[in-house]
Order: sequence, then structure tokens, then C-alpha cells
Amino acid sequence: MRMVLGIESSCDETAAALVTDDRRILAQAIASQDESHAPYGGVVPEIAARAHAERLTPLIGRVLDEAGVALADVDAVAATAGPGLIGGVMVGLVTAKALAMASDKPLLAINHLEGHALSPRLADPALEFPYALLLVSGGHCQLLEVAGVGRYRRLATTIDDALGEAFDKTAKILGVGFPGGPAVERLAAEGDPTAVPLPRPLLGSEEPHFSFAGLKSAVLRAQDSGRYGAADIAASFQQAAIDCLLDRSARALDNMGEVTALVVAGGVAANASVRASLEELATSRGLRFVAPPQELCTDNAAMIAWAGLERLAAGATGDPLDISARPRWPLDENAEPVRGAGVKG
Repeated sequence: MRMVLGIESSCDETAAALVTDDRRILAQAIASQDESHAPYGGVVPEIAARAHAERLTPLIGRVLDEAGVALADVDAVAATAGPGLIGGVMVGLVTAKALAMASDKPLLAINHLEGHALSPRLADPALEFPYALLLVSGGHCQLLEVAGVGRYRRLATTIDDALGEAFDKTAKILGVGFPGGPAVERLAAEGDPTAVPLPRPLLGSEEPHFSFAGLKSAVLRAQDSGRYGAADIAASFQQAAIDCLLDRSARALDNMGEVTALVVAGGVAANASVRASLEELATSRGLRFVAPPQELCTDNAAMIAWAGLERLAAGATGDPLDISARPRWPLDENAEPVRGAGVKG
């Protein structure tokens, strides 16, 4: 049995976890920073990095103690090395380097997106490659074909904003708090999804990508008009977003080879309406639908540890201790830049 210590610090969640290759999460801990960032309506990178530096070492100690495991017992130390807010990524990666060096264990520098991409396999042993993946979070919105560990083909990405960012901005416009995703979802449950005529950017387009900037702007105009209630705006926004996800996902499936499942991962995958709609799409295509449990959707260290275990099983022996943190790190290094994407592509 292999066991990996995972560390995650790419944004505003400080996390550590111990995971075994038989898919047991022996212990995990997440320190949220929501209260620190709430007054600003979004994540402040300097505040996040400082909080990671203060919280990470005690959190690792807590996880080891809870599992009754010594650092010498782990087989490797895995940490997010990017993409993400560079200050936070550096805190986690430097900590992992120190632990790996002190214990003479391999360091595994993990792509945060690969953590999300492989997390459904931690919860579902039956999920086999290749599968179609909708990776949708606060910073990313992509459709990928996952052929194996380290083998990704990107079919679509966002040309402007990620959907999670649009949820956060909608929450800020409506004044319903931070983090925005859960707040908008709760409010949407009280509204009429047909009440506000909002756009569906790129719906039906031959261009494969996503765009949510125009939808976000339309929410602001609807709020400023004074004609609609907040719950109806939230419900209409959520439905417009879902319609875009379904249209783009269906197009991507048309352009993939045979896959075993339609998989959704990332923070927005915790949204119940998003999950239910994608499950309907998968069923209509004769595919399994797979989504990780909600605790594995948002940023967490269990998925980083699991990605490390997947890499070890695929023959990895570790990364050099001088490896650098990366603010940008695409899963598909060969994917072409898309129109208007800039650094977000």
C-alpha cells in the first residue's frame, strides 16, 4: 500500500490530506479563508498567501496526528505547483520541498488542474480512461478528453471569464455574499429561471469555446434596471449558464472519440442544478455520468495526494527539488491559443 501526503494552497483554501492507493482518505483538513476575503467580494492574493504561511504547517501536523502516521511512513509528498495565485502556490510547494528533503521522500509537483481531473477516480473505482471532462471552477472552464494520467486533449476553454468567476460576480452584483457560487445557487432556488431574458453566449456556435463575460454584464444591466427581483435574476443567470454548459459539452462529445463517461469536476460541479442537467445529457448519450462528492469538488488536498498516487502508479519517481512554482500551467501543453483568451486560455 502506498500513502501520499498532499498539500494544496493555490487559491484561498489551505489544505492537507493523507490518501492511500486503495482510495482511502486517512485524514484531511481544510482551513477556509472566506471570512478574510468576504469584505472585498473576492480573493485578495496577499491575504491568501499570508494565511497559507500561517496555517499550513499546523494543518499538516494535525493531519499526521489524526491518521496516527509519521512523516517517515509516507511514500511521497505531493503539492500543487500551479496554476494558481503564485504566492500561495509557493508557500505550499516550498513546504513540500522541505518535508521531502527532511524525510528523504520523493517530491511530486502536481498540476492543480490534474488534481481536479483525476479526483473523480478517487471516489469512483469504476471510472476508466478515456473520459470526457468538464472542468469548471472559479478560475477555469475547459472541456477535455482525459486519455490517461498526463494525457489530456483540450477541446474547449473560455475566451474570457470562467463560470465560477461569473457566479462570484453575480453574487457581488446581487449583494448576496462571498463565496458567490453557493450563495447564488441558494437564491436561484427561490426564483423563476425564465423571468429575466439573459443571453447565452456562443450557444449553437461552431466555435467550441465558452464565453461568460457578456452574461455577467447582462446580469448587471438587469439588476440596474430595477425591473427584476434578485431571486429571479439569480435563477435566470444559473439557467443561462447551464444552457451554455450543455450546448458546449454536447458539441465537445460530438468531436471526441469513444469515451467511458461524462465527468464534471471543479468548484462549480458542486452546484446541484449543474450536476442534474449534465447527468441528463450523459444519459441521452448513453454515457455514465460521474461527479466527485461535493467535498472533492472545491479545492482540497485529497485530490492532490490522489494525483500523486496516480503518477506513482504510472511510473513517476519524483520531481527535482528545484522545480519552480507556475502561475500558468495548461493541462494540454499543445493546445492552440484561442481568440481573445489572453492568459486565461
